[in-house]
Amino acid sequence: MTASLPSRAGIGLRAPHYRAVLDDSPELGWIEVHSENFFDGGAPLVMLQTLAERYPLSLHGVGLGLGSFDPPDAEHLARLKALVDATRPAAVSEHLCLNHAGGRYANDLLPLPYTAAMLDAVAGHVARAQDALGRRLLLENLSSYLAYPANEMGEADFLAELVRRTGCGVLLDVNNLYVNQRNLHVDVAAFLAALPADAIGEIHLAGFSERDGLLIDTHSQPVHAPVWALYEQVLARFGPRPTLIEWDIDIPPLSTLVAEAARADACLEAVR
Repeated sequence: MTASLPSRAGIGLRAPHYRAVLDDSPELGWIEVHSENFFDGGAPLVMLQTLAERYPLSLHGVGLGLGSFDPPDAEHLARLKALVDATRPAAVSEHLCLNHAGGRYANDLLPLPYTAAMLDAVAGHVARAQDALGRRLLLENLSSYLAYPANEMGEADFLAELVRRTGCGVLLDVNNLYVNQRNLHVDVAAFLAALPADAIGEIHLAGFSERDGLLIDTHSQPVHAPVWALYEQVLARFGPRPTLIEWDIDIPPLSTLVAEAARADACLEAVR
């Protein structure tokens, strides 16, 4: 059993801001880090343990690839379990993506086909990972730039059925949903209606870029106005949820992330 993340806003903590957060302890609801950055232990892990004593912690994985046909790598799972045991996070999440096959890995978060066969495989992977970790996982919806012609269901229906079968939760990335609405004409209202409200354990907000009319989930800018508007729609549907500001490229001063988190906190307060 672990504590839950508070229904407040936090930030994705990246290396340029480690020292400032350690020294200044800014007012934040919680922090999230990429799990794989701390697999090797040492000074980074000691720092993370220190921060975990000050803030609720979320571990967000980018490498497990639970949406692959092949099962999750046993060594990766073991290293993630060791990190969970060392830091006792309030939440652990993974992208619902395809990233490996036949022992070969792609350095990307690739979309998977939403078919009955894929659902059976992924449900087994999620159950295996949750058993290994001894806890519930939150799975994140992806930003996509193509849809498989063989899809038999939508992403939200796929996620909802995974929740039903495995007891996992959902990390709802609002920026990804907006990107898919623009790029793939996803019906946002239907997407949100398909997700079980009690499964939403975390929300992500980030900034996108635009190239030749295509929106790219770059995490390189402030949260855009239409994403804030969609976030308010999400909160109206699900109520307050722990919300993260993500920024991974062209990272600004810490004060910029704290200000974005404060804006998210104001949105959360408005629906309490």
